[in-house]
Amino acid sequence: MIFSLRIQELCGCGLLGVGIWLSVSQGNFATFSPSFPSLSAANLVIAVGTTVMVTGFLGCLGAIKESKCLLLSFFIVLLVILLAELILLILFFVYMDKVNENAKKDLTEGLLLYHNENNVGLKNAWNIIQAEMQCCGVTDYTDWYPVLGENTVPDRCCMENSQGCGRNATTPVWRTGCYEKVKMWFYDNKHVLGTVGMCILIMQILGMAFSMTLFQHIHRTGKKYDA
Repeated sequence: MIFSLRIQELCGCGLLGVGIWLSVSQGNFATFSPSFPSLSAANLVIAVGTTVMVTGFLGCLGAIKESKCLLLSFFIVLLVILLAELILLILFFVYMDKVNENAKKDLTEGLLLYHNENNVGLKNAWNIIQAEMQCCGVTDYTDWYPVLGENTVPDRCCMENSQGCGRNATTPVWRTGCYEKVKMWFYDNKHVLGTVGMCILIMQILGMAFSMTLFQHIHRTGKKYDA
């Protein structure tokens, strides 16, 4: 189990490194949401990496030193994370329609910042997602009309991308909105995502069980070293 905690700690360090690299080298790639400007890919990876690294460090150090204090801290951190995940999952499914409605509204409002010089990252993010997923706008391509003008969409919405193609009303563009495309991607990969989520859940439960087992063992043997 100590080996798996070491692996977890190293994975956390790796994720943290990737997040820092993304933040430094891809700083102009921002979030799609104007309501959550800090919710970028780099910041998410940094947050996840830091959490995984600190959690793994607590568990590993507690196991090596046989410290009841560190083992208890490791258990509490895992428990808090597990409860937070379950609560967020339940709230997501209970308020799914509300979440979809607010997400679409927020993303559509974010389109208005497409040509804002202070939001270059948002523009790059939309260009990348539309080119990679072959979609246009939030709900559909007409979402761009109030932003860029009638019959005008970003060039990355064109089926055959070329300079200024988005201004030509006769140029074929992707009709499906990006929100629907992302939902379809999650649905198509639900088995993979479910498997990954189940593996994470099992690892968390095993980590909690390991920490409490070792904690009880130390307590029964009367070990005095608690820190």
